[in-house]
Amino acid sequence: ELRPPEGALVRLVPDDDVVDLKKSVPLIKLITGTVGARTMTKYKNANYFTQVTGGEPQISVIRNATKMHQGEWYTFDDESAANRVCVLGWMPYQELFGQDNAVGATVRIKNQNFTVVGVVGYKGGSGMWNPDDQIYIPLATAKTRLLGRTNLDNIVIQGSNTELLPLMQTQVEETLSRKRRNASGEPLFRVMNQGEWIEQMEQQTRLLSLLLAGIASVSLLVGGIGIMNIMLVSVTERTREIGLRKAIGARRETILSQFLLESVVMCLVGGVLGILFGMAAVSFIAGLFKVPPTINTQAITLAFGFSALVGVFFGLYPAMRASRLQPIEALRYE
Repeated sequence: ELRPPEGALVRLVPDDDVVDLKKSVPLIKLITGTVGARTMTKYKNANYFTQVTGGEPQISVIRNATKMHQGEWYTFDDESAANRVCVLGWMPYQELFGQDNAVGATVRIKNQNFTVVGVVGYKGGSGMWNPDDQIYIPLATAKTRLLGRTNLDNIVIQGSNTELLPLMQTQVEETLSRKRRNASGEPLFRVMNQGEWIEQMEQQTRLLSLLLAGIASVSLLVGGIGIMNIMLVSVTERTREIGLRKAIGARRETILSQFLLESVVMCLVGGVLGILFGMAAVSFIAGLFKVPPTINTQAITLAFGFSALVGVFFGLYPAMRASRLQPIEALRYE
């Protein structure tokens, strides 16, 4: 993504910079200029202040916003005719329409009527450049009808090969450096590589995952010790029962299986309650923040299986202790 430096008066020129980049950088797959501003949007009695971004239709692919909740993206015909159409991000859609159908409705953006042609599915994000907190309109519409600009704010680019992004970035910088420098030779643009942002986010995610894994491990250890203590108390209180069963012919493996099964069942019941509580919490928080709840069935299955393993591991010692009791000593136990 190309942006002017902070405080710069020079703006990127579409007929010049974009065309030059297309010709000079063969690694570019898709490119479009963008203009934008934060402004008030209205639908009936609902108001929402959001970012309005003007871009050509390929911005949907560049911004990875092709998964639609409703409708579809505006077309190149809309771009050529500078039609007043828009695609809503998830947050404007929720604030203006709730769960209702938005396609075909008319919203007011900066006191101008726009027809909604699509709603982008929930992506997840935060901050000023939240991908969900956007309304997209054709670039020509934004420049000539809504914002009245002749120059671009940014140029966004998608490379043909993610492994060659550093090379493409170098080529872009060299192309723009030929004419976008001030008198002292400093560049009048900034090139930001989202691959670097993604790498930083992945590092933060890995650290967070390790932290959560540590917390979960401590919780499992504490819970497992509690289960083992409960089962040891159960064995102690049922010593005479165990002695009686062994006296009438119960085998050691039978006693072992019985107490091990009780431990596993106890853990599975706790696992089921935890899953139900977690699903309810996810639904509540999602409704609170007006985002769709995401429940990973694979994670639920893994957690359920892990709870069974905890029951086996921490229930094994009490079960073995119960199976080793001698019938005579057990029957004499008070």
